[in-house]
Amino acid sequence: MAEKIFLSSPHMSGKEQNYVNEAFSSNWIAPLGPNVNGFEKELASYTQTKHAAALSSGTAALHLALINLGVKQGDEVLVSSFTFSATVNPIVYQGAVPVFIDSEMDTWNMDPEILKKAVRDRIEKGKKPAAIIIVHLYGMPAKMDEIMQIAQKYDIPIIEDAAEALGGQYKNKALGSMGDMGILSFNGNKIITTSGGGALISNNEKYITNARFLATQARDEAPHYQHSHIGYNYRMSNIVAGIGRGQLEVIDKRVSQRRTINQWYRTFLSDFDGITFLTEPNDQFFSNFWLTTILVDQEKCNGTSREDIRLRLLDYNIETRPLWKPMHLQPVFAKYPAYMNGTCERLFDVGLCLPSGSNLTQDQKDRIYRHLIEILKS
Repeated sequence: MAEKIFLSSPHMSGKEQNYVNEAFSSNWIAPLGPNVNGFEKELASYTQTKHAAALSSGTAALHLALINLGVKQGDEVLVSSFTFSATVNPIVYQGAVPVFIDSEMDTWNMDPEILKKAVRDRIEKGKKPAAIIIVHLYGMPAKMDEIMQIAQKYDIPIIEDAAEALGGQYKNKALGSMGDMGILSFNGNKIITTSGGGALISNNEKYITNARFLATQARDEAPHYQHSHIGYNYRMSNIVAGIGRGQLEVIDKRVSQRRTINQWYRTFLSDFDGITFLTEPNDQFFSNFWLTTILVDQEKCNGTSREDIRLRLLDYNIETRPLWKPMHLQPVFAKYPAYMNGTCERLFDVGLCLPSGSNLTQDQKDRIYRHLIEILKS
């Protein structure tokens, strides 16, 4: 069988090893250290924020963001349904209630009109939402102006889940920088990786200071180990942060490469009326196109469905994946409130993520092209 083509595999630049070697030579192998401090400063600078905390995962960052906002048992948090479960799990960690909001078709992100209706309805029911979590799906910016206006009108804090969106911008503002806090992920499949890791970013120094404190087991200032708060083992290690610093040096190049891959797909699939892409609505939206995603109109594709394409490509050892299954359809979250009009369910039914790694070789691209064309023409 031909070599596997992954959906989005890690892409090392060669610069990472310098920071890792430095950590070894100085014996900064334990958590924290110069690489962590440097990575945080560089992340804050890149994302146009004042402060950053390097953490073990994007999930940890979301959890600490909710704690910073005082979200507690019984509180309600409005959240995009069209996302990965890691966006929602921390809400439940806090004993709070996720309230799911459907998407709009322009960006596939949270629909401002449905959000507005949900906020009003929850308030009428006596449960003013404690927070709103916005997801910038597949690197595409959400409609932040409309969403921010609603949040400001009802005085509800916003957390931006930019786990998939580092390098993306809305009106020249970095995704993750516009809400009260933003979260990033450096998982192995992201646009840059630390193998596993994440970050919390904010212009509010208190939020980041508290996140660092809680992430290191909430150890009080004392010569002995003393704790007056429940803490977590959420801090990023100095070794991992070194990988991140090397990766961050090439983030703009990685964004450019992903956008080039996205354009490559658009060019050779443009002849097929049944294939449409997630597209920037106008020049105020700048996506990193972490993954290139398509919708498959089975009728216009001569009866070929999303699943037909996925399974045929799998036969050729080419990895693709359906779009995220909406959270309100997940068994674990089925009991929670949801404000839906069917948009994200339709997207899930016909959507597909295509191989988008910045390290795709020409031979791999030739294979993808050959087999996709063959499938769609058959």
